[in-house]
Amino acid sequence: MRTFAYVVLTPQLLFAGAALPAPAESAETQTAVLAGGCFWGVEGVFEHMRGVKNAVSGYAGGESGTATYEKVGTGSTGHAESVRITFDPKEVSYGDILRVFFSVAHDPTQLNRQGPDTGTQYRSAIFYTSDAQRDLAGSYIAELGKSGKFPRAIVTRVEPLEAFYPAEKYHQDFIANNPRHPYVVINDLPKIRDLKRLYPEYYREP
Repeated sequence: MRTFAYVVLTPQLLFAGAALPAPAESAETQTAVLAGGCFWGVEGVFEHMRGVKNAVSGYAGGESGTATYEKVGTGSTGHAESVRITFDPKEVSYGDILRVFFSVAHDPTQLNRQGPDTGTQYRSAIFYTSDAQRDLAGSYIAELGKSGKFPRAIVTRVEPLEAFYPAEKYHQDFIANNPRHPYVVINDLPKIRDLKRLYPEYYREP
């Protein structure tokens, strides 16, 4: 469950990374589902990213019957707090989404935790929706592992997306609706500032 300890997150590492092509899809929009700790912060980062049309907090990796905040919070359902990101591939690529995910939205070296939150529901994971996303995610993780940009091993899991279950209404747009919440101020707003500072070409006001 969410904790509200006053813990300052370690700043994320900046890296350029190689140019990453978008998966070959013909749809006008594409979808990425990512898990990187509390979904409030991940959602907030991508709501500020150019080309992102929608970001929804929810649960992936488990069954529909246990996809509630109370049950997922026990860490026993198999879900991860996740965000479904709908984006326009003409404006931003899946590779760009991954670059922000790994460098700003969370720390991919923390196993089954993120900042003050612990449990498998806070694991780092990419839920792929196609073979192209799976292959690109695997290649990107391998590239980052060899780059030496992180002091510890990357523990991000690459899992097939079986289903995504939107979280309860009060979790949606949580940062925008609760900008002075202590957890948000300490753990989430710095990520949005990092996006603006490190990747001004990606940043936009929602």
